[in-house]
Parts: sequence; structure tokens; C-alpha cells
Amino acid sequence: MKFNCRGYKNDIFYAGFIIWIGLCYAIGIQNMYVINSAMQRNVKIICLTTIFVIIFDISLAISCYLGIGILLDKYQFLRDFVMFIGAMVIFYIAFDLWRTNSKLEIKSTHDYRLSKIIVSAFSVAWLNPQAIIDGSLILGSFRTSLAGDSSIYFIIGVCIASCLWFSSLAFIAHKFINKLYRFVKYINLICAIILFLYGLNLLYMFCLDLL
Repeated sequence: MKFNCRGYKNDIFYAGFIIWIGLCYAIGIQNMYVINSAMQRNVKIICLTTIFVIIFDISLAISCYLGIGILLDKYQFLRDFVMFIGAMVIFYIAFDLWRTNSKLEIKSTHDYRLSKIIVSAFSVAWLNPQAIIDGSLILGSFRTSLAGDSSIYFIIGVCIASCLWFSSLAFIAHKFINKLYRFVKYINLICAIILFLYGLNLLYMFCLDLL
């Protein structure tokens, strides 16, 4: 019986693609951040935000695949540190969004700091210990079932899924900005509330670990 190597590689690629699409959909904080950034006319900020979210998301996926979540699960102090810092950063992002929402103006010229974009994109991807652990468990289980160099096709599927998901999300949000203009403040307000609740959840888990 002849083994269909090409079909096998395609199956591995699609497995990585579908799994990471599902995880991207489930991790709402990254989606909220991309949507909020896309709800303006400054294409440069949208592109930079989306690019850095994708970069950090892919780096997270590869780290999860390699099993970095095991470290957070094994060393409680490291997990607590990530949760506390993550909660503080998320609170700051939510507060900043809430503070600027009342004077929101959608226009083509807007001041931005690249460092702020990078820190925020990193935070919504990496400062979520539960997502890291869950991602490590899911991707790690597939890693043990893949033999030889076949894992590269799995990772390629994951990377393409991340690029396609967040690029499409940013494009759709920006494309319909004219129709949604009157609702932008409400969308930003919802994003701020979701981020704040997410930060509270991280802080709650941090307190539970200390007890």
C-alpha cells in the first residue's frame, strides 16, 4: 500500500490551521484589541497593531507548542507574576480606552506611540497564563502525535491561521467604520468593560493562588 505523503502533510497543515483559528476565536481579549484599533481611519496604526498582534500571537503559539505552559504550571511564583503584571497592564489599557472614549474622534491623522502599540500587543497575547497553559496542553498533545519533520506543516498552519484571522478581523472592522461610526463609542466602551473584567479575573486568580 502506497502512503500518500502529500495528503498526510495537508492533513497536518489543516489541523494546525483549524485548531489555532478556534483558539484565536476563543481568546476574546486579542480580538477586542484588534477591533478597537481598527475602528479608526488611520491605516498605519491599524496595520502596525495587527502586525504586532500577529507576531506575538505566533510567538505564543510556537512557545505553547514547545511546552512553555509547563513552566507556568510547575512554578507558581512565575504564574503569579505573569497574572499580576498582566492584570495591571490590562487595567491600564482598559482605563486608557475608557478615558479617551469620551473625546473620541475618528480621523486620518492621529498621534501614536510605537512603544505603546508593541507593549499592548504583547500584553493581550502573552500576559494570560491560562491561555498559555491551555494552548500548551492542546498544541503539546498534537506535538507528541507528530513524527519527524511533519510538525513544521502543523506550525505553518498555525501561523497562517493567525495571520488570516487577525488581518480579516481588522479589515472587516475598518471596512464598516462608516456604517458603524455612530456606534464606535459604544463599541469602545464595551471593549473597555470586557478588558476591565478580564483584568479582574486575572487579579482574582492571582489572589486565589496566594491563599
